Amino acid sequence: MASIKISGDTSGEITISAPAVAGTNTLTLPASTGTVAQTTTGLIEVDMYRLTSNVTTDTDPLTNLERVDDASFSKIGTGMSESSGIFTFPRTGVYEIKVMATMNPVNDSDNIVLKTLATTNNSSYSEIAFAIGSDASMTAFSQNFVNCTDTSNVKVKFLVNSINAGGNLTGDTNYNATCFSFIRLGDSQ
Repeated sequence: MASIKISGDTSGEITISAPAVAGTNTLTLPASTGTVAQTTTGLIEVDMYRLTSNVTTDTDPLTNLERVDDASFSKIGTGMSESSGIFTFPRTGVYEIKVMATMNPVNDSDNIVLKTLATTNNSSYSEIAFAIGSDASMTAFSQNFVNCTDTSNVKVKFLVNSINAGGNLTGDTNYNATCFSFIRLGDSQ
């Protein structure tokens, strides 16, 4: 099988080999100076955070958060950055954000609401998803997609409200009682 090997000035090399199947394959390089991009397959950013302790009062934004640190967990890529409850995306792209919330309302008339909010200008946030619990000890879910076109301005945060005295949004530092996942699905649109 024919191949071309290009060596770097000081170290490293790249080898281009003929395809394993017969046929004509063409690689066209641009007629300009630049870098040839490496194609990556599969997911390149996956991360998860969790609430570390119970929240018993309305809170905006949630700040008692940590990246999941179980022995079985590993983020893919750089991962999200979190500061004072504000999440910054590691790179542009379309992200799926899922929330699983364990709630303990006082009674059926207590509606605990965990909201996902996003901004595109690093200032004004809009509600994009709700997880609502209104029964004694329950789990609620929400899901949304965020098109991150600018990592400096597109951010996400979570808030909880409508907690009556005696109710809580459940958190734990040892397992995912309430958690938030971030999966980059593709390039920004």
